[in-house]
Amino acid sequence: MKYPVLVRPSYVLGGQDMRIVINDAELERHVLSIFKKAPDDEVLVDHFLDRAKEAEIDAICDGEEVHIMGIMEHIEPAGIHSGDSSAVLPTYSLSVDAVNKMREYAEKLAFALKIKGLLNVQFAIKTDKETGEEIVYVIEANPRASRTTPFIAKAYRVPYLNIATKVMLGTHKLSDFDINPQPSGYAIKVPVFSFNKFPNVDKQLGPEMKSTGEAIRFVKDMTDPFFRELDRNRSMYLTR
Repeated sequence: MKYPVLVRPSYVLGGQDMRIVINDAELERHVLSIFKKAPDDEVLVDHFLDRAKEAEIDAICDGEEVHIMGIMEHIEPAGIHSGDSSAVLPTYSLSVDAVNKMREYAEKLAFALKIKGLLNVQFAIKTDKETGEEIVYVIEANPRASRTTPFIAKAYRVPYLNIATKVMLGTHKLSDFDINPQPSGYAIKVPVFSFNKFPNVDKQLGPEMKSTGEAIRFVKDMTDPFFRELDRNRSMYLTR
C-alpha cells in the first residue's frame, strides 16, 4: 500500500475519527481503534492526495437546470477539514480549465443524483509534476445545505436559501427567479476556534473538525494584508 492514506469510518459528521496515516503500524492502530468504538461499522481507506489544493461548489438543481451559487478555494491544503479551512470566494489561483471541470462535474452529479434542491461538492486539485496540468478529483458530494450556503448568500446578496427551499417544495423552478449575484472583490470564510477555552486541546489541524464557528471577511483583492497573512501561514498547524 502506498502512503499516506486517509482512514475513516464509513459515515461520520465533522470528520470524527478520520486520520491521515503514513505507515502500516499507524494504519493497524487506527483501524482497531475505530472497530473498538463501532464494531459493526465499515472502515474506508482512501488514497490521500498529498499537497493538493481543495475547493468546493455549492449549487441548486431543480431537475432541469443547475445554478452554481459559488466556487470557493480553500487556503489550507487538502487534508484539513473544510470547516477548519479558510475559503476564498471566488477562486484566486486555480486555472480556468480546473474551474470549468469543477462546474461540469457538479452539473453531472446533480443530474445523476436527481437533485432537487441544494448540492455541495468538494474537490481536490492536484498538479501533475510532468505536464503541469491541474487534475480535478471529486472528494465527495452531499445533497444538502452546506455551511457555506449562507456564506455565499451573504457575499453575493442573493437569498439562496429561500430559492432552494421553494425548489425543494416543487413550487418553483430556477427559471422563476431573477438571480443576480453582486460580487464585490473577494469574500473569505474564516473559521473560529475556541482553543483559548480548551488550552490542552491539540491545535494540529487535520480531517477531524475543530472549529466552533466562522466569520466572513471582505477584501478588495489578493494584495490585502489579511489575505496575504492567511496565505503565508497556510499549514496544518494553527498559530492564530
